[in-house]
This record gives sequence, C-alpha cells and structure tokens, in this order.
Amino acid sequence: MGSGFAPGFNAGSVHAQQTDEAPDYDRWALIASRASEAVEAARASTGALEDLRTLLFEWRDRFNAAQNVNANAIATAEAQLRALGPAPAEAAAEGSQIAAQRVALNSELINLREPIQRAQVAYSRADGLIKSIDRIIRERQTEKLMELGPSPVNPQNWPDAVSAFRETIADIRAEVSKSLRGEVRRAEFYGALPLSIVLTLIGFVLLLRGRFWATLALRLVMPKSTASVQWVLGWIMSMGEIVVPFIGYLLINGAVYNTGLVGIRGDLILTALTPAVLIFLVARWLALRCFPRGEIAHPPLVLGPEDRRSGRLYGGALGLVISIFYFVRETSQEMAWSNEADVVVLFPVMVLAGLILIRLSRLLTKHARAASEDEAFDTYRNRLTRLLAKALFLLALVAPFLGGVGYFTAAESLLLPSVLSLLLLAALLIFQRVINEVYVLANGGREEVREDLMPVLLGFGMVVLSLPAFALVWGARVADLSELWVRFTKGITLGNITISPTIFLMLAVVFAMGYVLTRLLQGTLKNTVLPKTKMDAGGRNAIVSGVGYIGIFLSALIAITSAGLDLSSIAIVAGALSVGIGFGLQNIVSNFVSGIILLIERPISQGDWIEVNGQHGTVQQISVRSTRIQTFDRSDLIIPNADLVSGTVTNYTRGNTVGRVIVPVGVAYGTDTRRVEGILREIARAHPMVLMNPEPTILMKGFGADSLDFEIRAILRDVNWIMSVHSDMNHEIAKRFVEEGIEIPFGQRDIWIRNPEALMGGTPIAPNAPEPKTDTPTEARERRPGEVAQRVAEGGSVEGDGGGDK
Repeated sequence: MGSGFAPGFNAGSVHAQQTDEAPDYDRWALIASRASEAVEAARASTGALEDLRTLLFEWRDRFNAAQNVNANAIATAEAQLRALGPAPAEAAAEGSQIAAQRVALNSELINLREPIQRAQVAYSRADGLIKSIDRIIRERQTEKLMELGPSPVNPQNWPDAVSAFRETIADIRAEVSKSLRGEVRRAEFYGALPLSIVLTLIGFVLLLRGRFWATLALRLVMPKSTASVQWVLGWIMSMGEIVVPFIGYLLINGAVYNTGLVGIRGDLILTALTPAVLIFLVARWLALRCFPRGEIAHPPLVLGPEDRRSGRLYGGALGLVISIFYFVRETSQEMAWSNEADVVVLFPVMVLAGLILIRLSRLLTKHARAASEDEAFDTYRNRLTRLLAKALFLLALVAPFLGGVGYFTAAESLLLPSVLSLLLLAALLIFQRVINEVYVLANGGREEVREDLMPVLLGFGMVVLSLPAFALVWGARVADLSELWVRFTKGITLGNITISPTIFLMLAVVFAMGYVLTRLLQGTLKNTVLPKTKMDAGGRNAIVSGVGYIGIFLSALIAITSAGLDLSSIAIVAGALSVGIGFGLQNIVSNFVSGIILLIERPISQGDWIEVNGQHGTVQQISVRSTRIQTFDRSDLIIPNADLVSGTVTNYTRGNTVGRVIVPVGVAYGTDTRRVEGILREIARAHPMVLMNPEPTILMKGFGADSLDFEIRAILRDVNWIMSVHSDMNHEIAKRFVEEGIEIPFGQRDIWIRNPEALMGGTPIAPNAPEPKTDTPTEARERRPGEVAQRVAEGGSVEGDGGGDK
C-alpha cells in the first residue's frame, strides 16, 4: 500500500485542489472509496491512519465551506416566492405569467440548492470516515493499555537493558572516533576547541549559578513598595531562574556541536536532551513559587519553613524524574531499544517518582489541615486538596505495582499524565495569584478587591483555557481536540435554529452595543436634555425609564436579526412558553404591566410623598417589578407595582406641594371662645408657610369631656413642611396662652368609692342599717385631691369612672 492504507494511493496529489473552487467530486469519490477500504481492512499502521484522517479532515472542511455557496441567490429566490404568495389549489385561479414565474423560481431554487445538497452528502461521508478512523485508533490505544508485557523485576530482562545501554554508548563513541580519524575533521576540531571551551565554561556558570544570580538581582532591584508590586516584580524576575540556566545549557549544547564531533546518534540524544532540561527547569521554578523561601502574604500553601524547604526539594526531584523519563523514552525510541530494555531502565525512575509523590501528598495533607483552621482559605479548595493528596498517594502505590507486574504501558499512562497534571495545577495556582495581584494593582493597591467577582471570573477563564492542555496530557490526540473544535464552531441545531459560537458572539456584540448606546442616550436625556425642559422630576424619570426599556427591547431584536436567527421559530417557542408564563409567572407579569402603567399614566412619580397601607414615604424609584419608597425613618419599603395600581394610594404631592395642616387645641371651660379664635387666627397668619388665599380657618369643633375643642386649618405652601409647621404653631399657642392667661386643661376623671366602710374606720355595717352614702360624680369632681389621697391611705380603694385605676 502506497501510504499504508490503499494500493497506489498518493496522499499528496489531492493538495492541488484549489480551496476557492468547487470541490472535485470525482477525485473525492476515488479518495473516499480507497479510504473506506483502508478503514474496513483496519490493517494500516496508526501513523498511516492519522495521515488519512488529516486528509479527510481537509476535504470535510471544503465540503463544509461548499454548503454556504449560493446563499444570497437562494435568499433572493425565496423572497420572490414569498412575494408571489402560496400557490392556489387550482392552476386556473392564477395568471399565466405569475404561474410561469413561480415555475421558473422553483426551478432556479432546485439548481441553486443542488451543489449545497451534494456538499452535504459528501460532508456526511467524510465525517463518517473520520469517526471510523478515530474509533479504530481508540480501540488500539485501549488494547495497548491492557497488553501484558515483560516484567522489569524479572532478572531475565536485565541483560537486555545493560546491552542496550552499552550499545548506545559504543555507537556514540564510534561516531566520535570516526570523526577524529579524519585529518580535516581533526583540524576543524582543534580549531574550534578554544571557542567550545569558552562556551562550555560560560554555559556551566550560567547553568549552575544562574538561578542564584536571578535571586540576587531580584533583591537588588526590589522597590520598597506595596506587597502587590513586590510580588509581581518578584514573579517577573523569577523567570530568570528558567531563562538564565537554559541559556547556559544552550551554550554548552552549541559548544558540543561546534566541535564537529556530533554524529547522527549524538544529534538524536542532544535533541532529546533539550526538552528534558527545559522540563526540569520549569518544574523546579514551579516548586520554588509554590514553596517560597521567605514568608509572604497570601501564601499558596499553608506550610512551615521546613515543610516548604522539603516541598522545594521534592518538586525539583519530581521535575528531574520527569526529565529522565522523557529522555530515556525518546532515546529508546530513536536507538530502537527492545521492550525489555525499555521497561527495565524506566522502572527505577517510576519507583522514585512514586516515593516523591508520597512525600508531596503528605505536604498537601498538612496544608489542608492547617488551612481548615484558617477562615481565609476556601473550604471547597481544602476538600479538593485532601482529595488530591489521597489520589497522589494511591497513584504512588498503584503505578509501580502495575509496572512491576508487566502492565508497564498502563502504569506509564497513569503516572506521567498525573505528574504532568500536578505541574499544570501548580502553574494554574501561580497564575491565579498573578491575576489577583495585577487586579489589586489596577485598583490602586486596595487589598479588599481580592474578594471581587472579576478575579474569580478571570481565574475560571484561565482554567477553561487550560482544559485542552490537560486533555493532551491525558492522551487526547490533537485530532480529537480539532474535532471538538469543529463541532463546537458548527454549533447546535434546534429545529430551524442553529446556535454556534459565531452567531452567539454576533448576538452578544450587537446587543452589547445597543445596550451601551441606550445607556448613553439615557444619560444624555437625564443630565443634559430633560433638565432644560419644564417637566417635573417624575416625568423626566418616566421618559428615561421608557427609553431604557424600548432601547433594550430594540437591541435584543436587532441582535437576533443580525445573528440570522429565525424569529418565526422563536415566536413559536415564545407562544408555547406564554402558557407557562400565564400560570406560573402571573404575579411577575402583573407587576411588570403595572410598572408600565405607572410610568405612562404617572399617578405617582419619583419624589412624591405617598401613603400606602398606612405607610408614609417618598417615592425613590419605580422599576419594572416594584417601587421603592423611603419612609421618614429612612428605611426602604418595597411595594409590588400591582398593589399601587389596584390598591388605594394617597399622593400628598401629586401635581403640586400645596397641602393643609390641622392643629387641634383645647381650652378650659369658661374661657372666652371669640378671644381664643382671634389668638389662633393671629398665630396661623403669622407663620410664613401659611398661604393667605385661602385664609386659614379657626373652627370650634365642640364641647369635649375636659375642654372646649378648637382647630387651626391652614393651607401650606409646601406640605412637606407640615410637621415643622405643626410644631411651630404648638409652640406659639403655648406661649400666647400663657401670656393671655388662657388655661389648657388636662384630662378629668370621676372617682367612685367601692368600700366606703373602710373610710369610716372599719366599723361593720349592721344588717338593717341604711347603705352608706357615696359621692355623686359632681361631688367626686369637687372633692379635694388631698382628701381622696388621705382616704386611700387609711385603707380605702378608689376606682375611676369608666374603669379607672384602682
């Protein structure tokens, strides 16, 4: 088979297809038939199947693009057919020209839709072949995981490892010796040796001391500023712990190549060594950031100095283990080691990784225990930390056991992704801290903003963006991720509506623009235009609110139309939901409609003083569901709009602020009533808030139980001052009555004696003796209070008229 899946198949020949032209369906038919044979046989290698999948993926993209051709012409023809209206039941009922035009449009639509339908069929076939290839590859991966191979603890396999290692060293030595035997190569070597030595020395210095120089530079340039500034600068400078040593390694690597002694096998080893060194440096940097040396605010992990020092040691050792594992795996593949040699060399590395994971799980457990006692740490994160610690401990035991038994592929597929995921989690933890510190700096260094929603959302977005990296670590292929992305961008079809990220983005952008424009228009009306009119505050508020509702509605409508969504389908869904809205949300709908009525009819407005259900207050805001009233004791009262529309509401300031004040007052019996009337009229007229048209009125209300009752009734310029005016008039009345000698009486009570025998010295009353005489109400009123008090002290009890105190 030419490409591993079909005889005579040339994968590169199809790339001559022009992407901007219609797909070559004849060539596609040939490729699809050969691909179907390869999939049915399932004998091609995994690499060949991956190549075939890539080819099919390109063709599927072409067919997907071809489904959008003639879109404008189809829309135009459909619009013309809608303009003609539905075809009549009888052909004779329609004119010949209209009928001919309808036939022509239908024929044109068929021709326009033909390439789309052909592309859809081809797309479905390509998609089915891709799914079949993915299924075959996944089945092979599963079979490989469950395959029982040679055991690394079997002594019979050890000689193969020793032999493979010796052969690799011997091959490299032979390449170097062969290079030195030639006169030209030897001369080049001696000529390049001084430069290579210099590069090597500089490289070793940077590699060994670069991290300490980066730390020293950080201490020298660290400003005496806020903690956030110091942390961010420290994080930036700490990158030198990766960059400087890696530059040193590159200098050493360049020095080795400069000698001219590197052959094919040496080049393979050096190529595999470069990523391994970078992995180790990154892992060590992550350990230094997660387990910092000094005491810092908001530490990533709640651990003591000794535990942090152990964490740095174990983190660096784990990075070294991963580097060795990667280097050995790449070397074994390039040098064609046997499977026995491969597992024997890697098994000690796997055991060492398990021991390090046990140590790290203990440190995580200590952190979770310490953090559970500190309220500043999230309990949910602590539970995840405990779960992670248990998973690491279990992994450290299971992976070496599976590898020792012989399931080395399964053990490797379990251990390496777990360790790499641990490093990714450490990186997420550090970058989450970076987001928090940068957000604090952006808000002027205020520490309280750490608890805001924005850092949480940014951190969540960072976690979402890291999901593809986790998927790749755990064995997902790039093709799997690209397939997910294709399906994600294609969207979800619900009936006749297709919701894709592009449509959603268009919908969000257009609606956001409309929303911003609406708010800008509201601000302009509220602050610039409406204050220059003669409208009151309530009318201006109603106009601003109405503009906001209309603007948001139009923004949503335009956004839906711009996104290409079919409003007729949405109308059907809305009609179905209206039944549920009518029954389940009738109160909300009622309040919404009532809010609209309040804004249009305006029985109350913002700033009005109203009374609802016995509660007085000032209208602060009329929203779409409820109205907020601030009572006079400065508490907010939320009233549903339906209660304001259907209930009784007293508006004291509707239209104007003129209102009436009533001040009651009583005088003692025997006072000249006309004289009292004149004094009260003078008091009412003298107050500046009282209007003279109409003049204040003085009424004698009647004869009370204790006094002659009068009332001052006056119209005020501003009813909001009613309590102050009432108080001022009372003060003036008290002052004038004292000056004029007019008495304001207090409440009178009649006293009735229940046990008169006690007032007679305790002498019992004879059976036939006449009943003791008691006071009449008039006599009781005229009796001196001191006499009554004396009688009570002697043992008698008194009772007021109408149930008074005993």
